[in-house]
Amino acid sequence: MSAKPAARSRPHTLLIVDDHPLFREGLVHLIQQERDLAVCGEAGTAGEALTLVEKLRPSLVLLDISLPDRNGLELIKDLHTLRPQLPVLVISMHDESLHAERVLRAGARGYIMKQEGGGKILEAIRQVLAGQIYVSDKMSALLLERLAGQRPRGSRSPIERLSDREFEVFSLLGHGLATREIARRLSLSIKTVEVHRANIKRKLGLRTATELVRHAVRWVETDGREI
Repeated sequence: MSAKPAARSRPHTLLIVDDHPLFREGLVHLIQQERDLAVCGEAGTAGEALTLVEKLRPSLVLLDISLPDRNGLELIKDLHTLRPQLPVLVISMHDESLHAERVLRAGARGYIMKQEGGGKILEAIRQVLAGQIYVSDKMSALLLERLAGQRPRGSRSPIERLSDREFEVFSLLGHGLATREIARRLSLSIKTVEVHRANIKRKLGLRTATELVRHAVRWVETDGREI
């Protein structure tokens, strides 16, 4: 069993951003047992997170990408713009093979799935605080294969061909939002959303709007995402 890091005079401060109070409570309990770590605040929405980052100046943000008021990818980009040196570690229930690369591109420093458990989460937190990037061994191998231009083992999901914005539109379609609602949610014009829908259909090999919506709904049900 590896020894814990030596205690610092001032612990690293962590801001937890997750819309599930029970998960936040469990994460607070886990972190507060560590002498070198402390929770400085909690947020349930992207708006709250941006306010608390400016107010509390945390050492690290622990973020779920499924938030009720805004897409987590956009929040990561905003945080990276506001405080480029602030590391963000995503802790999510969603499949890392579909989401990890996107959050790293957006500016996060790591991705770990919630089911990994407390020990792994603490390991990820400390690794990111040390200035490193954290992903699972499996995801690390996959990213290296992609970087080397090799085709990863097994077929890649066509969803990965979508841009971040197309991915947002596709997810919202799967949750039953109409074009006008999506435009309002993402602060886009209706025409822009229609262009994104057309691009998604082309990339996924779908012919009609009905096929697109059905495909999006099935994907959301399978992935279990909440937006």
